[in-house]
Amino acid sequence: MKRRNLLLSAAVSAPLLALGAACSSSTSRGGGSGDTITMWTHNGGNAEELAVVEKVVEDFNAQSEKQIAIESFPQASYNDAIVAAAASGDLPDILDLDGPIMPNWAWSGYLAPLEMDPAVIDAMLPTTVGRFQDQIYSVGPYDTAMAVLARKSALEAAAVRIPEIDTPWTLEEFNDAMAALSELPDYEFGIDLGVSETAEWWSYAYSPMLQSFGGDLIDRDTYLSADGVLNGPEGIEFGAWFQSVFEKGWASKTPTTGGADFGQGVVPMCWAGGWQVLTAQEAHGADDVLILPPPDFGTGPRTGAGSWQWGISADSPHISEASEFLSFLMQDEYLVAYSDATGNFPTTASAVEKSENYRPGGALEPIYEVSTKYAQVRPETPAYPVISSVFDKAMHDIMAGADVQESLDQAVSDIDANIASNDGYGF
Repeated sequence: MKRRNLLLSAAVSAPLLALGAACSSSTSRGGGSGDTITMWTHNGGNAEELAVVEKVVEDFNAQSEKQIAIESFPQASYNDAIVAAAASGDLPDILDLDGPIMPNWAWSGYLAPLEMDPAVIDAMLPTTVGRFQDQIYSVGPYDTAMAVLARKSALEAAAVRIPEIDTPWTLEEFNDAMAALSELPDYEFGIDLGVSETAEWWSYAYSPMLQSFGGDLIDRDTYLSADGVLNGPEGIEFGAWFQSVFEKGWASKTPTTGGADFGQGVVPMCWAGGWQVLTAQEAHGADDVLILPPPDFGTGPRTGAGSWQWGISADSPHISEASEFLSFLMQDEYLVAYSDATGNFPTTASAVEKSENYRPGGALEPIYEVSTKYAQVRPETPAYPVISSVFDKAMHDIMAGADVQESLDQAVSDIDANIASNDGYGF
């Protein structure tokens, strides 16, 4: 596979690389040889998830002539380590990656198409299979979704209708709910939208709202321009609404990170990821913390999708064996272990049935339902890191009071210029 200009790719990836700066203290090099398959993971600071990875590798090694050697990195330094290794030709055989960055890394020549058993792929949720230009480059053992968490007691006190998965709030109902909850004496704001979060959060959390209004981050028919979709009438309506939530005092511009304002009773409602639900239920009791679907802003509810996935480097001499390992990893017992360790739902329906939290009647079952009904992956284009960074800046400006049309027009100009300067990224 021809490797593209790595310096260019590294620059394109910079927004996501802002997740961290320093590399691992490890001095070992990637790239397996002989009977060893090298494997890098971002779970160096996540003991629970790393333990699952280590167990899968231990079991695989026990029945295989090829032996997998794990090297773990802190998430904050992981992407930088990958880009540096790609530049020096030292990528490992197997690596994990955040789902939306996959097309950039595939286009850059970092990744090889997978050679997995089609039956394994067919059993997986579509949002956990990373596709780019009709090839599969990555697979994820789990996924999650955004949803509205709300205190049942507050909704009842404010006489607000409690929506079901199939009967979400309309835009008008959502606005009325935020206004009514803001007036309750026990709370400072009606909702925490999570705007103190950083990095990929803003695109993951708020682009589904844009899409529900009818706009998008890019024209997905061509992947060559954002003009008319990000700054079209629906995009402008979304931006104006987002700005109004803060202007009307329904949400704080400076909430505590991690949904803590909801857990501490500052707000009765928050826009949260599935991984935050159990903590909230521990704070207020499962009966008082409702998992509600995303509002329908006009074209149907949307929620984000695409979490961490596994891929294989393009220069690996062990693509077939590494693909065999990824198929081995997708067994239900490991997917359930992943789910228990991360709080996310497994990638196969059969594993979901065996999951304590996501099985029918489980505490997090509504998160799985929201994903299967309303999930939309972020644009599958090598331009995505730039799109995400530009969208992040535009939305911060809009929240601060900038002109919505001017902010989104500038965002479109920046996105289109990057795509043009990269000859359309192959589209």
